[in-house]
Amino acid sequence: MFGKWRQMILSDLSGCVLDFGVGTGKNLKYYASSCSVVGIDISSKMLDHAKKRAKDMNNVSLLVMDGEHLAFDDNSFDYVVTTFVLCSVPDPVTALKEMKRVCKPEGIIMNLEHMRSKHAILAMIEDIFNPLTFGAMGVNINRRTVENINKAGLNIIDEQNLAIKDVFRLIKSKP
Repeated sequence: MFGKWRQMILSDLSGCVLDFGVGTGKNLKYYASSCSVVGIDISSKMLDHAKKRAKDMNNVSLLVMDGEHLAFDDNSFDYVVTTFVLCSVPDPVTALKEMKRVCKPEGIIMNLEHMRSKHAILAMIEDIFNPLTFGAMGVNINRRTVENINKAGLNIIDEQNLAIKDVFRLIKSKP
């Protein structure tokens, strides 16, 4: 399921792409070879795995970097992509503001994420289990990602519910 989603959103991208929170590099095989991909992650151990996946890819650069303090110039990227990252970033609004800063004005920020449902019962379940998932894995399953995107000053242009009603969503926004 996740692989199909990754392929759906990444395979048609072009230009310069920031893969924010690239982790072990699960996205890398889905980018077109014509893309210039910069993957960042705060964990060098995660990037060690990503480097193995990217060993034959000349279009990929991987850097250790804190997503809340990106070391890129303003308006650097045509696309900024997150896949299942905003649940673990300590301050998602700050990270989204950084994404906005480094994305070109005509660019697109794409967030493939799980988040707090708008459905009361699902949201209650997420709220109950969040202390467990956060304690065990550092993952918040009840982040209010749409609200955080709006707080960061981004303009949502598309929102697609993908699974479990609206828990898994693809949100596209512009700076």
